[in-house]
Amino acid sequence: MIGKQRGSLGERTFDIFNYVFMALFSFICVYPFYYVFIYSISEPRLAQKGVYFWPASLNIDAYVKVFSLNTIPHAFLVSVEKTLLFTILCVYFSAMLSYLFTKHQMPFRRLMYRIVISSMYLNSGLIPWYITMKTYGLRNSFLLYVLPGIINAFYIILIKTYIEQLPSSLEESAQLDGAGFMTVFNKIIFPLSKPIVATVAVYASVGCWNTWIDNYLLVEKANLQTIQVILYGYLNEAQSMTQDLAAMAAHAGAGRQLQFSPETIKMSITVISVLPIILVYPFLQKNFIKGIMLGAVKG
Repeated sequence: MIGKQRGSLGERTFDIFNYVFMALFSFICVYPFYYVFIYSISEPRLAQKGVYFWPASLNIDAYVKVFSLNTIPHAFLVSVEKTLLFTILCVYFSAMLSYLFTKHQMPFRRLMYRIVISSMYLNSGLIPWYITMKTYGLRNSFLLYVLPGIINAFYIILIKTYIEQLPSSLEESAQLDGAGFMTVFNKIIFPLSKPIVATVAVYASVGCWNTWIDNYLLVEKANLQTIQVILYGYLNEAQSMTQDLAAMAAHAGAGRQLQFSPETIKMSITVISVLPIILVYPFLQKNFIKGIMLGAVKG
């Protein structure tokens, strides 16, 4: 009886320690973004004195003026479109190639798989990449955001490992019924790979959303500019942007004096660029965790 009491006390102590540790760890992870957000909606003069847990006198003038810029809405749509299209194509074709690599009948299977994996260790550099994209005619093209990264070696490793642990009897029974490669893949393998597909979708969408160097170097057309590059430019020119926005507000004859500073502009831009991709995680969290755990166990 005493041993059980000691054991239960030890378990409770361990649980309490875990809860406290995870709460502190979560706070450390979340607070930087929370700080940026509350700073962005605080009155600039009070925010400069310091904000910690609550906004200092709610003020959203910075957001109002940033979203009033003509380039922001269209660039935001371009970023959403390229992220959605890239994620769908990257997940599908990476999964298809991963499935091919699990087929022993595929000619030169091991050689091709090793060539794909070697791309993770070999990088030609920026200049050859630029020349290649320009030679393929992807300069000033929306396809620049989508085609180059459709096949990803890291995603192939994850999906291939997952597919290999699926029961082979499912595929064999479908083939006996006359199902071909595409039918088996689309109706059996791909649906059963939902956890790892969700994991790869998170990786792909985050990576695509954060990518800006392709737009910065190879796209000059205004209608193809992404939110990342535009906000990057605003971020580097926050001081002049603040003066321009103030002049616009004064010229428009605002009913009150709008209040924003270079710091609040920077914080607002950071929130705008980060928040959309954060919203992806709640929808894929369950399958994301499951896919990571299965991949870890298999590995």
